Amino acid sequence: MKRWSSAALPISILLVLAALTFWLRYATEFTEKPGDGKHRHDPDYIVDGVSLRKIGQSGILEHTLIADQIRHYPDDDTTSMDQPKFVYLHPTRPPVTISAVHGVMGPKGERVDLSEQVEVRRAGSAKNPPLLVETSELTVLTGEEKAFTNSHVLITQGASWVQGVGMQVDNKLQTYLLESQVRGEIESRSAKKKKPQT
Repeated sequence: MKRWSSAALPISILLVLAALTFWLRYATEFTEKPGDGKHRHDPDYIVDGVSLRKIGQSGILEHTLIADQIRHYPDDDTTSMDQPKFVYLHPTRPPVTISAVHGVMGPKGERVDLSEQVEVRRAGSAKNPPLLVETSELTVLTGEEKAFTNSHVLITQGASWVQGVGMQVDNKLQTYLLESQVRGEIESRSAKKKKPQT
């Protein structure tokens, strides 16, 4: 009995020391990921005064992107933009300019989410006055020349105006489809041609 009681104390001390050693090792190991920047949302480059141009396969300028500043984030491959402005050009259609206070471009630049004071301006033609679309946010699919929003929209063209909630835009077809709560006033083209009677 004496042997067992005299051996129990050193064995229990060794077990406590072993447990403390494992706990100390676990507590002091860094559980954070390496500081290579891949897992943080920090920009890897910042560029001021940006002007990018996309040339189509036929060699014609398709659109231009201008921004006061862009910041690229490598963790999710997004690019945030200050004062972005897209200008879509086509030989047979009036130019369309889309601008906002802020924008975030997704990977490969195929989707751009614009926010704050978003405006879409289509230049006038011989038959139609300029068109202005105002909304608080807009998602642009750059390659498809389409855009959409779920927010309130106001469209004005000359003396005509229409507003609603939600919109689908197709720049190739030059269509602006309001989805709900639509109301407005459309100026008649024939009313413009009539002279007032005296």
